Amino acid sequence: MSAELRVRGLGGIPEVRPGDDLTALVADAAEASGTPLADGDVLVVTSKIVSKAEGRSRRMDREEAIDAETARVVARAGRTRIVQTRQGLVMAAAGVDASNVEPGTVLLLPEDSDASARALRAGLRARLGVNVGVVVSDTFGRPWRVGQTDVAIGAAGLPAVQDLRGTADAHGNLMEATVNAVADEIAGAGELVKGKTDGVPVAVVSGLGGLVTEEDGPGAAALVRPADADLFRYGSRDVVPARRTVRSFTDDPVDGALVRRAVATAVTAPAPHHTTPWRFVLVESARTRKRLLDAMLQAWVADLRGDGFTEEQIARRTRRGDVLRGAPYLVVPFLVADGAHPYPDERRADAERSMFLVAMGAGVQSLLVGLAMEGLGSAWISSTMFCADVVREVLEVPAEWQPMGAVAVGYAAEAPKERPPRDPEDFVAVR
Repeated sequence: MSAELRVRGLGGIPEVRPGDDLTALVADAAEASGTPLADGDVLVVTSKIVSKAEGRSRRMDREEAIDAETARVVARAGRTRIVQTRQGLVMAAAGVDASNVEPGTVLLLPEDSDASARALRAGLRARLGVNVGVVVSDTFGRPWRVGQTDVAIGAAGLPAVQDLRGTADAHGNLMEATVNAVADEIAGAGELVKGKTDGVPVAVVSGLGGLVTEEDGPGAAALVRPADADLFRYGSRDVVPARRTVRSFTDDPVDGALVRRAVATAVTAPAPHHTTPWRFVLVESARTRKRLLDAMLQAWVADLRGDGFTEEQIARRTRRGDVLRGAPYLVVPFLVADGAHPYPDERRADAERSMFLVAMGAGVQSLLVGLAMEGLGSAWISSTMFCADVVREVLEVPAEWQPMGAVAVGYAAEAPKERPPRDPEDFVAVR
C-alpha cells in the first residue's frame, strides 16, 4: 500500500443523460483537466451518473420503486426501510434516489455495478491506453454509527477486499480476523473531493498502483456478506414475520449449541403463576430419532386401521411424517404444568389448563423464532400429541410430561414459497 495518496475531483462532466457514452465523458474530462489519467490510478465514480447513462430512471412513485427493487426487508422504522436489494446489497430504501432528477421520476441503482465498472475500465483502456481501477460508489448508512459514507457497490481492476488473515503484524503477532474493505476505503476517500452538491461525480485516486491489476477481479460482490455469516440478517421488527415453515432440509448437520440458544429464547415466554412449564428434549442421536419416528408411525398406522382407513389411505396420510424424517435434528417440546392451581369445578379447571396451553404455544413460537435468528429452518408438526405414551416411553421422560408436537430443525434445502400477505384488519375486532 502506498504511503502517499493524491485524491482529486474530476470536474467538467456535463449532466449525464440516458444513452450517453460514459467512457467518452470521463476521458474528455480527464484530458481537459490538465492531469491525464495514468496507469495505476483508481477512478471513483458515483453510481448516479452510471445509472443515468444506463437509463435507470423511472417515472414512478418512490415507495413503489423501493418495493420493486427489494428482495427482502431487513428492518423498518416508520416509513424508513432497510432492505436487501435484488443485487444483494443491504441498504436504506433499496438505493432509490429521488434527488437531482426530474420531478415525478426516481433513479435506481445500476443493474450490475460490477459489470458497469468493468465496462468503463475497458473503455478507458481502449480510448486512452491506461490501466486503471474503477470503483462505483454509493452512499450508505452504517449500524451503530451516525452519518453516511460512500462505499463500493461496483469495482474492477483492484481487489475489493484485502485478506490479511494468517499474516504477521509489525510485532510478529498472527492476524486472525483482519480483512480490509479496500474498495470501500477508496470510495470514502473519493467522496471527500466529490461531495454531494458540488457537481463533481468522479474522483481520481493516485498512489495505489500496487493494487491495480491487469484482471478485472471479482468486483464489489466480494464485499457482500453471505447470509449464513450475517449475525444481523433480520431487524428486530422483522424477525418474527421472517420465520417461515421449512419442509425440506439439507443433510448438513445442526450444531446443538445453536438450538440451545434458541431454547434460551423460548423460555423467555410468558407463563401463569410465575411458572416455567416448558421442557425441550433435543433429539440429537440419529438412532433415537429413528426409534422415535418408527414407534410413532406404528402407533399412527394402528390408529388409522382402527378407524377403518384402507392401506392406500394410510400410506397417503402417514407421508406427512416425512418432514420429521427428513430433518437432521428434532426438538420435542413438552408441557409440564407444575404449579397449576387445582380447582374443584370443571369450568375453572378448564381455564387453568388453557392458560398453560397458551404459555406452551408462546414457548414453541419463541423457539421457532429463536431458530430463525440462528439461521436454522424449522417446522412444527403436531404428531407427538396423538401418541403421548409412545413418545414418553422412547424418550424416557416422566408420565406427567405432555408432548406438544415436534419441531423439525435443519438448513432449508430451498427457499420457502412466498406467503400471501395477510391484512391484520381481517383478524381484528374493535369495540
